[in-house]
Amino acid sequence: MKHGEMANKGLYAGTGVGLVLFLLVGMFPGSLIGGAAGLYISNLIMGGVVDISILPRIITALSMVAGVICSAAFFVVGSSLAGWAAGTALEIVTSESTELEEAKQTSTN
Repeated sequence: MKHGEMANKGLYAGTGVGLVLFLLVGMFPGSLIGGAAGLYISNLIMGGVVDISILPRIITALSMVAGVICSAAFFVVGSSLAGWAAGTALEIVTSESTELEEAKQTSTN
């Protein structure tokens, strides 16, 4: 096995799991929290009851997109790092065990 192959496999698996988790769990809450923040910002800028105009809608939409992007980054990057760490740990354990086996074989010969 090449050096770093298990770490890369763990990275890819973690990224896939993160994308699925984001689609199942993170997209709607990210949009909801971003929209609420956008409404709050629009209320602060426009003051009081927000009138029906284009600026509050743009602010809310951009805030919703930012919430979804932040949620995606959290899920995908977090699970990618976890997968990479698991792959690296597994690679270290397997390389240590193969080195021990080789040392045992050379010492008995």
